[in-house]
Amino acid sequence: MIQLRTIVKVADNTGARKLRCIRVFGGYRKRYGRVGDIITVSVFEALPHTQVKKGQVLHAVIIRTRSQIRRTDGIYVRFDENAAVIIDKDSKEPKGTRIFGPVARELRTKGFTKIISLAPEVV
Repeated sequence: MIQLRTIVKVADNTGARKLRCIRVFGGYRKRYGRVGDIITVSVFEALPHTQVKKGQVLHAVIIRTRSQIRRTDGIYVRFDENAAVIIDKDSKEPKGTRIFGPVARELRTKGFTKIISLAPEVV
């Protein structure tokens, strides 16, 4: 579960390394973001001379959470880290051209098929 001020790792090649969540989309009472939710983030740490800079405010989609995900068949899926992918605000397409690490299958039902196709492994 991702909430306000949570630090998440970036799982793409945009140049950002860490993001800080500043808003979870989905209504004014929505407190926690789960896999497939869109969040507003601030770039907390970035590499020099890259596509994104420290302090930029962007949108990202959560692809991995340490909190478990319950599927309809009764299986629970949990990852080692919280991770997100930076996306374009309007088209919801990833800004990077590569995705690192496994991605949860729930992204396909949320409509992020481009992220699913770029990912090396879908869990």
